[in-house]
Amino acid sequence: MDIDVILPCLNEAGALPWVLSRMPPGYRPIVADNGSIDGSAAVAAGHGALVVPVPQRGFGAACHAGLLRAAGAVVCIMDADASLDPADLPLVAGPVLAGDADLMLGRRSVTGRGAWPLHARLGNAVLAAELRRRAGLPLTDLGPMRAARREALLALPTSDRRFGYPLEMVLRAAQAGWRIAEVAVPYYPRTGKSKVTGTLGGTVRAVRDMRRVLATAAAPASP
Repeated sequence: MDIDVILPCLNEAGALPWVLSRMPPGYRPIVADNGSIDGSAAVAAGHGALVVPVPQRGFGAACHAGLLRAAGAVVCIMDADASLDPADLPLVAGPVLAGDADLMLGRRSVTGRGAWPLHARLGNAVLAAELRRRAGLPLTDLGPMRAARREALLALPTSDRRFGYPLEMVLRAAQAGWRIAEVAVPYYPRTGKSKVTGTLGGTVRAVRDMRRVLATAAAPASP
């Protein structure tokens, strides 16, 4: 079974060659280009990826556009900045393919100095604690590498198109009674300059978006 891998992308030309060259057999990359100006789209196409232009800015907008273009029964989502190794995708997708989980998250296991700045770890820890408290999920990380069935993801009533998208996906999946689990995956120093967790301002924006999602999506979605 082929699996589509959605890679939300904003100016990741330096990282994409390594990322795309590491895709396991049967995993098809979809680069959702969110307005890159560094030639990321051309680099991705040159390495065999399907490129989806996404004019609406936002991490969630890129992820959702890639999801709409995916065709596989199972899809993965992962960062395109070389902080995660696509060779680890089977660890995350395997339980979904086997029918043992509905949503699998890759729990970051830091490998290398500077891979996950302290302010980003603290923000993630706070949000994960809120997720455990509100949704009763035994999760320790929001999981920047994840896998689920495409049709089920499309049926979730997610609306955030910014940095709150990953958190809202987990909340909505929990409300729908999904089996959600996590597995450790190595997390490396990213290639190039971070737009989000590598900067304090980016982390603050991400946490703010996710707190907004917690405030609005923690209640059951309307039918």
